[in-house]
Amino acid sequence: MGKVAIVGAGLVGSLWARMLGNRGHEVVVYERRPDPRKGPLHGGRSINLALSDRGWKALERAGVAERVRDIALPIRGRRMHAVDGTRTFQPYGMEGQCIYSVARAGLNRILVEAAESLPNVSFEFDHCCHGYTLAEDHVVLHLEHQGEALNLEVDRIFGTDGAFSAVRGRMMRNDRFDFEQRYLPHGYKEVPMMPGADGDFQMEADGLHIWPRGTFMLMALPNPDKTFTCTLFGPYEGPEGLNHLTNDAAVQAFFEKHFPDVMPLLPNLLDDWNAHPVSSLVMTRCFPWNDGSRVALMGDSAHAIVPFYGQGMNSGMEDCTVLDALLEADDSWDQIMARYTELRKPAGDAILELALQNYIEMRDLTGDPGFLQQKKLEARLQQKHPDRWLPLYSQVTFSHTPYHEALARGRQQQKAMETIMEAPEQWNHFEDDLWMDAVLRELESLHAADA
Repeated sequence: MGKVAIVGAGLVGSLWARMLGNRGHEVVVYERRPDPRKGPLHGGRSINLALSDRGWKALERAGVAERVRDIALPIRGRRMHAVDGTRTFQPYGMEGQCIYSVARAGLNRILVEAAESLPNVSFEFDHCCHGYTLAEDHVVLHLEHQGEALNLEVDRIFGTDGAFSAVRGRMMRNDRFDFEQRYLPHGYKEVPMMPGADGDFQMEADGLHIWPRGTFMLMALPNPDKTFTCTLFGPYEGPEGLNHLTNDAAVQAFFEKHFPDVMPLLPNLLDDWNAHPVSSLVMTRCFPWNDGSRVALMGDSAHAIVPFYGQGMNSGMEDCTVLDALLEADDSWDQIMARYTELRKPAGDAILELALQNYIEMRDLTGDPGFLQQKKLEARLQQKHPDRWLPLYSQVTFSHTPYHEALARGRQQQKAMETIMEAPEQWNHFEDDLWMDAVLRELESLHAADA
């Protein structure tokens, strides 16, 4: 079956190594960082991960889902915190549906160990990639290890080395390769919330806690060790931008003004704030995702996105699911790689757009009365007509509908809902079934118009 090199031992790289190993390929994973199993389990700059249906499908396909369940905490919905202390709960999806909070370092360790447990998969850490060279019947991977240059002949290379991928950097020199990179003018900083005096969580552990404040927000996700990872997202510039929170007095005043209810839960706020860096939020798009039959990009290497839909990891894992399914067909590698790009490029572009939209929703709209009313109406529609109405969030998070199809369907649903909610008075009797029928008829007319 030949030798396969994977560049990048993160979540997608180690999962893909496991999938290829399950199929009998000889796989070596090269990673520029040290072995993550030899360092502390909890890393610094790492927003907690939200594992949902697409990710679980990939983990199950790889045969590692049960191991991951041991470190995954169920999150049933959003727990909203207003400035005046008012708290509301917004459930996800239908009853029983939830996402799962997972710490990146713990998940990465499980995936590396699961892949390495196979006799045909190995890992080489502290190996920096400097690109590749295509030959007629193989590809040469250029590495550096402890100052020594290594040029290794392999049959195929998969670049899973993140938003600043060295593999993609080499592909960018190809004729007609498109690449776009941009930064959100917002960044983030993390601070931990430790367990209470009784050793337990200080807030409800079944929710994604959000403090929406218009142009910025604080959010918190639970960890199995009873801590929360709290993350402040906000603009760099402006009178209350991250660039102005440079001293203890400014940080203290900012949190007391905007997040008074969380202050008693963060007794070490100033020390933790000073110990953690401000991190940026980058987005990338590129095309194609493959270089002929021998090189392909996966995960953030192909489609880095901002974290506000909780789909960065899930979309990368779905790359693995799709490509693994393509390997089941009796096709040539040329066909497999081309089909992979064809299937996943539209999905990658769509989830980038969806993630940007969700940031606005989380920080600006989750406390808006009109937005909350619409969410309640959508939930009633889904409950009564699940075969005809599935909210956009549920399509993205609790289904395997391709992201670009979910985005298109979500836009139609939003347009239908807005049309009826702004319609004459008789459609404003939301306790009746009349408005449901009106929304669904409007949606069907939009479908027909687009057909």
